[in-house]
Amino acid sequence: MALRTRIHGALGVSALALTASALALPVAAMAQDAASAADDQATGDEIVVTGFRASLQSATAIKKRTETVVESVNAEDIGKLPDNSIGESIARLPGLAAQRSNGRANIISIRGFGPDFSSTTLNGREQTTTNDSRAVEFDQFPSEILAGVDVYKTAQADHTAGGLVGTINMRTIRPLDVSKRVIAVGARGTVVDQKVIPTTTNKGYRVYATYVDKFADDTMGIALSAAYSDEPYHTRDWNAWGYGGYGTNQYGISGVKTWEEASRLKRLGLNGTFQAQLGDQLTLTLDGFYSRFNEKLDQKGFEMPILCCGSTVTGFTPGTVNSYNIGGSTVPIGLVTAATWTGRPIIENYATDNKNDTYSFAGNLKWDNDNGTRALLDVSWSRTDRYQDRLETIAGLGRNLDTSVGPVSSWGGTFGYTLTDNNALLFTSNFNGANPALVLTDVQGWSGGTNQAGYDKIRKSKDDLKEIRAEIEQDIGGGFLKAIKVGVDHTYRKKTLTQDEAFLTPPAGVDGVVVPSNLLLTPVQLDRGFGPILSYDPRTLVPNKVLLYVPNPYGASQAYDISEDVWTPYGMASFDSDLGNGNTLTGNIGVQAIHTSVVSSGAVNPTVTDKYWMVLPSLNLNFRTPNDMVVRFAASQEMMRPRLPQMNNIIGFGVNNAFTPPIYTGGGGNPTLRPYKATALDLSVEKYFANKGYVAVQLYYKHLNTYIDPSANVTDFDYSRFPIPAGQVPSSPIGIFSGPVNTKGGWIMGGELAGTLPFDVFTSALSGFGVTGGLGYTETKAFDAKGNASTIPGYSKWVASLTAFYENGGFNLRGSMRYRSSFLGDFALFSGGLDRQAVLAETVYDAQIGYDFPESSSLHGLSLYLQGQNLTNERQATLAEINGAGVPDAWLKYQTYGRRYLAGFTYKF
Repeated sequence: MALRTRIHGALGVSALALTASALALPVAAMAQDAASAADDQATGDEIVVTGFRASLQSATAIKKRTETVVESVNAEDIGKLPDNSIGESIARLPGLAAQRSNGRANIISIRGFGPDFSSTTLNGREQTTTNDSRAVEFDQFPSEILAGVDVYKTAQADHTAGGLVGTINMRTIRPLDVSKRVIAVGARGTVVDQKVIPTTTNKGYRVYATYVDKFADDTMGIALSAAYSDEPYHTRDWNAWGYGGYGTNQYGISGVKTWEEASRLKRLGLNGTFQAQLGDQLTLTLDGFYSRFNEKLDQKGFEMPILCCGSTVTGFTPGTVNSYNIGGSTVPIGLVTAATWTGRPIIENYATDNKNDTYSFAGNLKWDNDNGTRALLDVSWSRTDRYQDRLETIAGLGRNLDTSVGPVSSWGGTFGYTLTDNNALLFTSNFNGANPALVLTDVQGWSGGTNQAGYDKIRKSKDDLKEIRAEIEQDIGGGFLKAIKVGVDHTYRKKTLTQDEAFLTPPAGVDGVVVPSNLLLTPVQLDRGFGPILSYDPRTLVPNKVLLYVPNPYGASQAYDISEDVWTPYGMASFDSDLGNGNTLTGNIGVQAIHTSVVSSGAVNPTVTDKYWMVLPSLNLNFRTPNDMVVRFAASQEMMRPRLPQMNNIIGFGVNNAFTPPIYTGGGGNPTLRPYKATALDLSVEKYFANKGYVAVQLYYKHLNTYIDPSANVTDFDYSRFPIPAGQVPSSPIGIFSGPVNTKGGWIMGGELAGTLPFDVFTSALSGFGVTGGLGYTETKAFDAKGNASTIPGYSKWVASLTAFYENGGFNLRGSMRYRSSFLGDFALFSGGLDRQAVLAETVYDAQIGYDFPESSSLHGLSLYLQGQNLTNERQATLAEINGAGVPDAWLKYQTYGRRYLAGFTYKF
């Protein structure tokens, strides 16, 4: 599917408003010690570097010494960006981008590719998720509990989590590495500049505390962190149903939906680590993490059809007809610029309650005999319990009123829209959507005899993952080889989903029921010209017997249970060779042999099992010169497992006698789906300025050996791998299937320019000033089941980030931007499926200003900050296809989240 879109905005920097920074996390002391020590070695002078520059120097040191292509953000940086999660901080790294959900950067793309192509770990251990896929949503992790994040863009044999474009590893504090006791506390307030529902709040707060200490002669250490936030999010959300024909070669929206959405997110994050040196050779580490995520979302809106269902177009203004090449044919398409119509509108009051509990516990034993032999045993458990309740109710003038009888005002209203250049569509309406006489009923008659005035769907899932890893490493001195490591990783993951559904209907014998006055709330003013609408809390209707709860047994049939049992033995040889003249060659070569067993079962269909092996070799070479140049080359085979819902066994198929001879036809999930797999090549040239900064050019190419077409319609699907239904059996198990299938062929290639440049590497007169960021460009092509070129979800051709900073005398100032070009975005549906839309390019600006009191002050340890996020109120917008063509200004979705302003303090004892 090729989309041609007009990108509104440019890759540039606008004026940045000033806002703020917070105090570092406790591990900033580690970053500062490491960075300043490195500088002392390089210059021979004592240089004390603090704040954001210290975190950049620490991240630069990690990038320089590692054997893979990696990007890092360290605790000082995360702590100084008082975000709701680490998502915004990760999205500023070179080659990374975020997709916003309710204004939060909780979905991360690496090298322009969505979360289905990368994996996320916590301290190197795989984690369960709060959604239906494998992708970790980063807003479940408070930034204060983390020491840093590393993004590995190339593979290494002892990194077993997988990832086609990379792996994100979140690190927590290691107390034995901290030089002194730290007690830190902080608080902040938040204000959103748009409040879309009067009965909600646009103000929030966040508090946190951290304690780190060592005892027993520094042989034991403990780190405890707690963070609690109560944050508001407000969204103006407009959607078109799609586009249909208004006249010859003229197309306009076929229906409209506009919502005001307000959510309140309460999150508690707790983290603890205990470390003990059990003698000179053995170290014990115990980790624990808990997150309680509670979000209440209210949606108040207006929806109606335009091209069907009793609506009548009364006039329209045709647009200019342009020619589009679709499948080799020229197709004329004009976009209607204005229209009027009559119809029966629906007033919607929806509510969604999300409750997620995430647990992660792990133990680690490291043994080092100080004679070149090391061993590791790591055991971990992660679990996420998710409860999601989606409640929908609708109201209007009556149930399926006859639009051919009486005046328009007796059954609906008159409406119009006008197309704008940069703000989608604006509307007119004479309908009184706030009329308290409106009744809860099936306004359009879509539910037939049920009279569905609402619907309730409760999805409960449990994601459980156990992992154990053992490895041993032996140094080999005196030659090219440095060490040999062998190990094995075993993970067992099980994800279950149950679903309860119910119709919400008026009492028996009643076509519609008004909302009692004591349940009515202040009317909500809609955006875009629709006016005020009726508002109430749909959670109150069934308890107050306004609507009846009628269970729908269909929900139970959508339950599934998927388990994966994965064994990964691996071996890796590290090398370090002196090439003379100060040049060295370092790196590693290794291989993983992965055996996977899949069991997919459900409430209705028989269990399906599958087993397979994959062998993934990897090579990392690093040529290091005495003038701080590093040239890296990597070659590997990489994989990423399918989305878990794609592997469900909710598969329906049977004999279709319309074909001669009869064949099987069906569709659904695909438990025998195999992972994405690619052969990857990477080249990186990096110039370092001691550990102060660097510039790098990175090139990469990936050949897609195995790809997944998520919505294929194939005619050669083999049903012999599935239990045969009773009854007639066709002569061949080969038939037609609609759903996810594996395909072959395609490629990904691109380049990145990345760097961190403190300006004092050029002249001391610019000490304190600097920039960090990156620019990435990617080309790609993948093929669907029919061999046609397919757009890869989450793929952006251009990704960029830039942060300019100044720090001096305790004063700190930063302005940041992040940009990504248009991409095919995945928007999660409540059903667990995905709605894929063409998202337009967007640029998000943040800025901050703060002050850290110096040692000479009685307030030493206190930091004050102000911060502004999304300063230009950047919209997230998508375009529709018309007859298979991407048409500029064919708006499909347009959301704005408002600007967020934060003020707070941190204090470190």
